[in-house]
Amino acid sequence: MDRRVRRATALDVARAAGVSQSAVSRVFGDGSASKAMTERVRAAADALGYRPDAMARGLITGRSRIVGLVVAHLENPFFATAIERLSRALQAMDHHLMVFTTGNRAGPDHDAAIRSMMDYRIDALVAASVNLSGDLVARCEAMGVPVVLFNRATDGALPAVTSDNLGGAAAVADLLVGTGHRRIAHVAGWRGSSTGRERADGFREALEAAGVGLHAEVAGDYDRATAAAAARALMEGADPPDAIFAGNDHMALAVLDELRHVMGLGVPEDVSVVGFDDVAMAAWPAYRLTTVRQDVDAMVAACVEGVMARIAGRRMAPRTCVPAPLVIRDTVRGTA
Repeated sequence: MDRRVRRATALDVARAAGVSQSAVSRVFGDGSASKAMTERVRAAADALGYRPDAMARGLITGRSRIVGLVVAHLENPFFATAIERLSRALQAMDHHLMVFTTGNRAGPDHDAAIRSMMDYRIDALVAASVNLSGDLVARCEAMGVPVVLFNRATDGALPAVTSDNLGGAAAVADLLVGTGHRRIAHVAGWRGSSTGRERADGFREALEAAGVGLHAEVAGDYDRATAAAAARALMEGADPPDAIFAGNDHMALAVLDELRHVMGLGVPEDVSVVGFDDVAMAAWPAYRLTTVRQDVDAMVAACVEGVMARIAGRRMAPRTCVPAPLVIRDTVRGTA
């Protein structure tokens, strides 16, 4: 026996509410119905357990109210926070977020993720810290799907929302030089990303301007294990650094754990450590990491504003650069 329960339809709601089916469509569509009509229709819908078919509505309106997000990975807690707040902000605009994870570099994974998203007729695409190929971007634009970059920028015309990576990294250099450090190393993010390049360049240029050259730079590639190994290699070298700036907190926390719990070194007594992002864990008593804060709320607000503008056919600023202040805690000698 087929025990499936018949789902209530818009016609059922219209009959129960004593209105036309088009009135039901307006209530659950563009919201142009009066307050009294809306209350009557929604009461009938609740009584019948009716929910509008979002996919069918999208076919009619040409808009799915879905924004696709492709992100490199979720190991970095910065992105978990950003995605949660981006989802909430979009929901407040009656849109929803569809998330796909993929690698940093443009390639088959990106193509497969974008193709899957296109099947759901997404209204816009947000690329968070991933590199998109020119062909992939052209394909999105040709299908009327605008693209906005989050926490990454390109040399092309794609609009982007980032932090002030150059200024934030320069502030780290000034802090370390100002507190008497002279053998200052950098565990760098992936050089194929704008964030990795800008933070490394801003840090190095500020050190040089202060008359202190960069002591060493080792690739951390935004990977926890790679960053920990880099920290060990630096400290076991013939001339270990007295300070390490990691290109993000995900790496900085790995560096702290390696130095303290594997190598038995004191932070900041033996070596100072600074990160970039100010994830929630950075403030935990176990870490108390000095870092640069990415203002997630400001970045998300700018991203959502830009996405909504582009969906509506309006232009967005080529790049929105959010200030990135230094947050001083306990991992830099001389700041207590």
